[in-house]
Amino acid sequence: MGKSKLLFITHEMSPFLELTKIAEITRQLPQAMQEKGYEIRILMPRFGNINERRNRLHEVIRLSGMNIIIDDNDNPLIIKVASIPAARMQVYFLDNEEYFQRKHVFADKDGKFYADNDERMIFFCKGALETVKKLGWAPDVIHCHGWMSALVPAYLKTTYKDDPTFKHSKVVYSIYENEFAEKMSADFARKAVMGDMTEEHTEVYKAGTNTAMYTGAIQYSDGIVLASENIDGDVLNNVKNSNKSVMDYVSTADYENYYNFYDEITTDELVHVA
Repeated sequence: MGKSKLLFITHEMSPFLELTKIAEITRQLPQAMQEKGYEIRILMPRFGNINERRNRLHEVIRLSGMNIIIDDNDNPLIIKVASIPAARMQVYFLDNEEYFQRKHVFADKDGKFYADNDERMIFFCKGALETVKKLGWAPDVIHCHGWMSALVPAYLKTTYKDDPTFKHSKVVYSIYENEFAEKMSADFARKAVMGDMTEEHTEVYKAGTNTAMYTGAIQYSDGIVLASENIDGDVLNNVKNSNKSVMDYVSTADYENYYNFYDEITTDELVHVA
């Protein structure tokens, strides 16, 4: 039997982009799991303030060229890759000129939340899963970090649930403190629908708040990681009422508990099958 495959989907990672503590966790956790024997892949957006030359990004021609449809519009997806030599890990970057080629990440120079952050999120979540399909790499566990990946669990449990690449994947979502106070556009839930989904599937995200993003991810995930000690109270209540496997917050950088949690999530599946 080959190595277990672990996919990380995040909007930030050190040293490429450091906005919150997510960047440090998504840098250290994959390496720790690789040292435990996991085969690792990492996906993140190629925001405009990530320096391509300094980080030695280059386009992966065989993965680029897809179009991601949002609201009946085709949006070209370019895939770039960089290596972290010290860890022998590759990071795949999802790029699109319209959505990501900006000097700022989620808000403009005046601090105004980008009006199209909803579409940027949808593009990233759809694009991430299509990229993994094109890689021909079936992950055993998919671990999502940050609000920008919050639609991935919903897509995995609906549109992609019978896809050979993801059929046996378990999805874990890390909850952090709320990262934005604004709201997505009023028609976010409609635009987020894909494939044979309906708006009922995205209803949980409809409020468009950071809390709604987390609540939706909780609903569709197999396991939840409490990754901060300052989690919104409503989000915590949703976690408690979800009956999902939960990894409690640990203040130390002990990644052994993550390894055990992934094992628990995947073992549960084997028990159910048996």
